[in-house]
Amino acid sequence: MLHFDTDYMRGAHPEVMRRLQETNLDQTTGYGTDPHTAHARELILQACGLQQGAVYFLAGGTQTNATVIDSVLARHEGVIGAETAHINVHEAGAVEATGHKVIALPAHNGKIDPAELEAWLESFFADGTYEHMVIPGMVYISQPTELGTLYSLGELEAISRICRSRGIVLYADGARLGYGLASEACDATLEDLARLADVFYIGGTKVGALFGEAVVVTRPELFAHAVTNIKRRGALMAKGRLLGVQFETLFTDGLYLELAANAVDKAMQIKRIFTEAGYALAIDSPTNQQFFVLPNAVMDRLHEHATFELWGPRGPKETMVRFVTDWATSQADVDELARLVELAAQP
Repeated sequence: MLHFDTDYMRGAHPEVMRRLQETNLDQTTGYGTDPHTAHARELILQACGLQQGAVYFLAGGTQTNATVIDSVLARHEGVIGAETAHINVHEAGAVEATGHKVIALPAHNGKIDPAELEAWLESFFADGTYEHMVIPGMVYISQPTELGTLYSLGELEAISRICRSRGIVLYADGARLGYGLASEACDATLEDLARLADVFYIGGTKVGALFGEAVVVTRPELFAHAVTNIKRRGALMAKGRLLGVQFETLFTDGLYLELAANAVDKAMQIKRIFTEAGYALAIDSPTNQQFFVLPNAVMDRLHEHATFELWGPRGPKETMVRFVTDWATSQADVDELARLVELAAQP
């Protein structure tokens, strides 16, 4: 059985596992005060081109989003995101459970349109009664988006400019950031993101780590009492070294982007397999998530030998589906999928 459900189905890259095993019996201080975590911070700041900044390690994406948003925003503030944003759709209200409303704007292939964002903010603050409303204190984006699409450098620069002109924090969810950076369609670098966003995170869970996300704060004053706030959310690991060792490994010798590039390469091959077989793209994604519209009969035949997600409810005749590659997807996996697609198309 082939598996293309998501990019966190496997454990971790062998080098990450080797380093965890190699350091297993080391005795270090806890809560991320160990030398491995300190080195991981240095490597990440260097990769981001930051002379100053702070890096904090948390275990998972939803935990990270809820912790960062709750810690950065004032009690009366909410966070703007696309209507398809992960925090608005697939996090079970975790952000709103902290007391911060998610303010949803229209999504265009998963993205916020900078002009619409600016117009919305202009209208909001022009309303004389806005103090009776939830004040927008943050704009949330993800790179790539929930639909595998990418913000261009120009779009990121425009959104950053709008946020800074209003004194609003720009926060970027990078659960799949590696897969975005590895895409040929991406014209924004990690250094660009660090220059334009106030806070963002680099996802490890989906890109070669057992678990873990690295939060980069380019303006540390925004995340005051960070360790205390992380602990308040139950997100401070006593054995913080486990996170440090993994990111230390991923950011040594370019491993992080190397792993991400494999997934994107395999995803582009899968895109060609389906489009050349005559199936429509539901979304034209340049990253490791691929979306197609398949006849139900074809989808059911494929499901006998491969797992993948229905993206929404099953349609009467055809259904939107998602195939996801990861850092370890092999050429043999892709070749076998090609054979299955050809067989599924036969009457």
